[in-house]
Amino acid sequence: MPDSRVARRRRYLVCEPRHFAVRYAINPWMHPDRPVDVLLAQRQWRTLVDTYRDHGHTVETVKPEPGLPDMVFAANAAVVVEGRVFGSLFLAPERRPETVAYEAWFKAGGYEVHHPESVCEGEGDLVPAGRWILAGTGFRTTREAHREVQEFFGVPVIGLTLVDPYFYHLDTALFVLDEENVAYYPEAFSPGSREVLARLYPDAVIATREDAMAFGLNSVSDGRHVFISPGAAALAAQLADRGYVPVPVDLSEFHKAGGGIKCCTQEIRS
Repeated sequence: MPDSRVARRRRYLVCEPRHFAVRYAINPWMHPDRPVDVLLAQRQWRTLVDTYRDHGHTVETVKPEPGLPDMVFAANAAVVVEGRVFGSLFLAPERRPETVAYEAWFKAGGYEVHHPESVCEGEGDLVPAGRWILAGTGFRTTREAHREVQEFFGVPVIGLTLVDPYFYHLDTALFVLDEENVAYYPEAFSPGSREVLARLYPDAVIATREDAMAFGLNSVSDGRHVFISPGAAALAAQLADRGYVPVPVDLSEFHKAGGGIKCCTQEIRS
């Protein structure tokens, strides 16, 4: 079975955690009185970047800006599908200036960026999944933004309601394994959304709360390799049983801000 999984080369955009810190609290993970080891965060981040490149992926970087401690979480800046960029409008005022730096990066690369009219937090809540886009709501991104996304991309958008504040973004509760399947933690979703996911993905990999709290679902898959938190051991074992290759990468310092591997990784889909 392992040989049946095919990796596809990806292009990722990341941001060095030079100014990473927890200066405010906008999710349950954040405690400004808990110190952050910036040097450790930088080492962990560099390991992630090196690991992507070692597996054949292209990694590009956007320059970090002083005063924007969460800019390292590149996934929240936009969602890119077929070379089209749908930008972000963060709920928290502290994060809104991040969009200027990311928009400048995209413009320098020849992209046009659509500015959302409603609160929308990029790949944090918008997860391209083959024929459709899975879209989270409940804590950050609004349902109005879901409609905007569908009109912009012309791709069906499937709204999913998040109900647990520890899983405030969709990418903390679900990730795409390949064009056909996902892994997720059911209790992060409303009853109706759980039913939708069960219908769409009857063979999904189901994570435990322990795996989810270890940021196991804030993972990145290239179709074969799954870059995953080493704390999500049971989930990694399930993935291996399904023929995927877990690649543990420790981003534990970023958990203090409510982020992990996927939060630090924006995929440029061209």
